[in-house]
Amino acid sequence: MMDRVTNMQKTGTRRINRVLNIFFDIDDTLFPTSEFAELARKNAIRAMTEQGIEIRAERLYAELMKIIKKRGSNYPHLFDELCKQMKIKRPARFVAAAIAAYHNTKTSIIPYPEVPRVLLRLRELGHKLYIATNGESVKQWDKLIRMGIEMYFTDVFVSTEMGEEKSKRFFERVVKQLKTKPEHCIMIGDREDKDIAPAQKAGFVTVRIRRGKHAKGKTAADFDIKDLRKIESLLKC
Repeated sequence: MMDRVTNMQKTGTRRINRVLNIFFDIDDTLFPTSEFAELARKNAIRAMTEQGIEIRAERLYAELMKIIKKRGSNYPHLFDELCKQMKIKRPARFVAAAIAAYHNTKTSIIPYPEVPRVLLRLRELGHKLYIATNGESVKQWDKLIRMGIEMYFTDVFVSTEMGEEKSKRFFERVVKQLKTKPEHCIMIGDREDKDIAPAQKAGFVTVRIRRGKHAKGKTAADFDIKDLRKIESLLKC
């Protein structure tokens, strides 16, 4: 099998058996989230300074990152909190400028180069494609639509909207909802803790993709890849 799966490390002992359902994480799996997030945040801070806020951009950005570390990147009031922390009077103008700049940056969202072709090919082979992620369904569909790849996916499963973080129970509930079996499912993601470990505990075949800020570190995934184009070869194992 390893002769056919070039540039892909098989870390486990499992083989692929009649896979019907392929689950993807989004961030740093389908598009370079880390790079986009940094750009969007810096554009937001720049917009605030252009509106006349009298604080250096570097200081604002540093404070914003502290808030994100405390509240999480999906916290909906990041810029309100920033203005509160910096004791900005009448902050509405600055918050509005930051939000507008942040969302305008979304027009730059594009998937990794190979993603559209890989998704199309997997659908042609008869597989159903899903998203398994944290966050909010609307935001995740928004990402897919802006990247122009939403048509390839049957559904999006968001762990927090099912009452928990990504966990063994989350993946078990997804399997039950789809009326399938875990051995007929693959989970592909960049994070060992959020994507690989819980899916593997639920019985999924797992694929760790080495991208973004979580690219390094050991993995217990069944397969270890650097490029999604290797998925088709994996399915031939």
